[in-house]
This record gives sequence, C-alpha cells and structure tokens, in this order.
Amino acid sequence: MTTPGRLSDPYASDGGSANLADILERVLDKGIVIAGDIRINLLDIELLTIKLRLIVASLDKAKEMGIDWWEDDPALSGAARRRELSRENEQLQARIAELESRHDDSRDAHAEVVRDE
Repeated sequence: MTTPGRLSDPYASDGGSANLADILERVLDKGIVIAGDIRINLLDIELLTIKLRLIVASLDKAKEMGIDWWEDDPALSGAARRRELSRENEQLQARIAELESRHDDSRDAHAEVVRDE
C-alpha cells in the first residue's frame, strides 16, 4: 500500500501487480538472458541450426558483464569509425610511399640505361 506523496518501491513484493515501468527498470538493472536453439532436420539429417541468445540490460550492466561490442562497431560508434579511418589512412600512406619508392627506383634504373648508351 502506498501513501500519498510517496512513490512505491518497484522491488517491493507486497503481492501487487507491477507496472511496465517497474518491470523494465528491474530488467535493465539486473539484466535478463533469453536463449534458444532452432534446428531444422530432414529425415534425421541436420540441415540448419540457429542459436539465439538475447541479453536485455542497461549499457552500464552490459559493460559490467564485459559486453561492449558497440564501442568497436564503426556503424554504431563515432570513435570506432575514426579509428577505422585512421587505420585505413595509415595503410594508404604506406602504400603510396611504397609506390613512390618503386617509381623512384624505376626512374633511376632508366636514367642509368640512358647514360650508358
């Protein structure tokens, strides 16, 4: 039972029904895992297996559990995208330096041939 001016405790177990906000708060605070497998067989031959794992938790709780894949996904994280672009830029600069070096070597070799003639 609640008194006027006071919010009810969402974790109270007084037998009352919890509203959606209370349930969502509890799920995000504690986290929930839903797991299932789907198998498709034909004449006892396994054709397909799909393993489903669903974790519902707040970002803080997920990080606490060691789940932070979104931080490294360039589609979801600006920092990850910047890291990917920086890495790509370094690779391209190295490739350009290599090509310029080959070009200089080729030009020097051509100059020696012309001088020898």
